[in-house]
Amino acid sequence: AIAVVVVAFFLNNKNNNKNNKKSKLGMGILYDDEAPIPKDIPPYYPIGTPGEPWTREEDDQWKKLTKLQRSYKEEVLDKLTSMQQEAKGSDEEWFEIKQYGALSHNPSKYPLMSIQSKEFDPKKPFVLVTGGVHGYETSGVQGAIQFARNDAAKYAKDFNLVVCPCVSPWAYEHIQRWDAELLDPNRSFQPEDESKQTEESKALIAHLKQLEQEFSLNPESETPFFKCHLDLHETTDTDATEFMPAKHAKAGLPYEGEVIPDGFYLVANDINPQLEFHQAVIDKVKQVTHIAPPDKNGNIIDEPVVQEGVIQVPARELGLCGGVTLGEYATTTEVYPDSPKATDEICNQAQVAAIVGALDYILAQG
Repeated sequence: AIAVVVVAFFLNNKNNNKNNKKSKLGMGILYDDEAPIPKDIPPYYPIGTPGEPWTREEDDQWKKLTKLQRSYKEEVLDKLTSMQQEAKGSDEEWFEIKQYGALSHNPSKYPLMSIQSKEFDPKKPFVLVTGGVHGYETSGVQGAIQFARNDAAKYAKDFNLVVCPCVSPWAYEHIQRWDAELLDPNRSFQPEDESKQTEESKALIAHLKQLEQEFSLNPESETPFFKCHLDLHETTDTDATEFMPAKHAKAGLPYEGEVIPDGFYLVANDINPQLEFHQAVIDKVKQVTHIAPPDKNGNIIDEPVVQEGVIQVPARELGLCGGVTLGEYATTTEVYPDSPKATDEICNQAQVAAIVGALDYILAQG
């Protein structure tokens, strides 16, 4: 049975640290979803005053508690350099690596990078793959790089590929959902309202607009420039033990726990769900990892399951990265890295399988 995670606050939990697990759902305290919530579990985060939104003082306190936990340079930038060197002069050299921005608080340390087709052909469909919008979701970053390195070459003749593997590099290094300004990048992809954008989303939106202006055959067309967009994410135990509790505390709200789905699922955009496309992606991912079942109410993360492993939300309205392009075929992947059935490599492979399944489906449509 799916259990509910009740808050057990561990600031700076390391995602995917399976050696620290206290139960099959990680660092949380578990109880059956029919059982009462234990009264001795405080529903508030250890920063701030219960019931009161955070001020600058609490924001600063949170920042001081964040720690550098891994290297963006070693785990992302160096891999891109190595990939470029390995492909040079070979049939695998389909791409070039471009910098499309940098985080202003440390631009030399946090350049924003894109792996993209060396020569764009406006007659081919454009495909966007994004990872690391939430920096703590490791397989989104590593899966994007793995696809670009091992699988993208065979699709480059049919698609213009743009892979942005780590949209939020500060959050990647600190294993955080928020960026350095305590903002959630995956609620900030609002192309029509710059005031709601974070540095991370603003830079990516500008990059995508520049590509469209330069390569669109019909700039006045209402057809989305990107045919397909896959935004690679994870749903983790630390959503329930760290990130959602912090989000509620910052707003001055109590946190009452939630069901963490055990398995892979997809989040469709409700204005154009393309369920046949989503089924093709699920079928491909099934070959790598298990698909999340619905809870007793037929939901995944409180959203109705519309078909196996698929929910749909107003992605554009919510400011999700998965809604930024309004592409005909767009989805957000959600890998569950804390399952006893999962490994880091399985999680990466699941992300790659989702991309491959999406592209194979589009090719099959002719």
